[in-house]
Amino acid sequence: MTDYHVYGAGNALVDMEFEVSDEKLTELGVDKGLMTLIDEDRHHELLSKLGDQAKQSSGGSAANTIIGCAQLGANTFYSCKVADDPTGDFYMQDLDDCKVASNLTADNREAGTTGKCIVLITPDAERSMNSHLGITQQYSKAELDLDAIKQSQYVYIEGYLVPEENARAAAISVREVAEASGVKTSLTLSDGNMVTYFKDGLLDMIGGGVDMLFCNIDEARGMLDAHSIEDCVAGLQKLSKQFAITRGADGATLWDGEKAIDITTQQVTPLDSNGAGDIYAGAFMYGLTHGMPFEQCGEIANACAAELITHFGARLPNDVMKSIGSKFT
Repeated sequence: MTDYHVYGAGNALVDMEFEVSDEKLTELGVDKGLMTLIDEDRHHELLSKLGDQAKQSSGGSAANTIIGCAQLGANTFYSCKVADDPTGDFYMQDLDDCKVASNLTADNREAGTTGKCIVLITPDAERSMNSHLGITQQYSKAELDLDAIKQSQYVYIEGYLVPEENARAAAISVREVAEASGVKTSLTLSDGNMVTYFKDGLLDMIGGGVDMLFCNIDEARGMLDAHSIEDCVAGLQKLSKQFAITRGADGATLWDGEKAIDITTQQVTPLDSNGAGDIYAGAFMYGLTHGMPFEQCGEIANACAAELITHFGARLPNDVMKSIGSKFT
């Protein structure tokens, strides 16, 4: 029997979310709909123009996924790096409050700055992210808990780890340890910029193929130099045994290892798309580790993502998550 349903590896970032107009986005010089890495000076420049009335929560893509999975009732572990600063204290306490085990202790955090992500939400619900990685830029194999990996059903690896050499090496190590231990592997491509600029690194992280892969349709197209959904489905089979391609309001296309499955989604009025892909993966991983049929995994994932985008922020309240989960168990 394993200790954890899912072991996650990724960046630790405290999300700072602002609602802005498209004109403000242009004025700030922010690329719409993408994640851009920024330095500390740029971080402070943006904050000086936005003010300090931001909604804050512990985040990072894989963290959002692992927290969502835990909210539905999974036992989860998150491997990350935060500094010995007040923001790091906040992050560590938030993981604990969410009942997510981690490698963090009061004694193993170094001096530095915990990573932060400025998330700008425009009226069309699109999210544009500017991430100052801080100390998570130093994420490495030192942050991994090999015993926890070996005692998990799945590992979940964040594509955002690909730009930094040591972080990428850590991601590869997570996959290799899992494979050697009979633990299933999953990975998310994370963002169009990661695919555009770091495709070779993502392929290194995927290695000979993972058990489960998550991406949106644009990431799939970029990864495969393809256009049609049929070509994406055919191409991704070379990278993963199973996968989910999210398609926004058009739902998702799944590959269960034998056939493609189209999942429709509830039509809602979106307020904020930040974290939709993350909670989708978290709910899907919950389903995979709790005996749900593959198609039902897609249905609970779609339900959580559709609900999330009607709220501001990358996380749903616990009671809402439990209510959604109860409809599928």
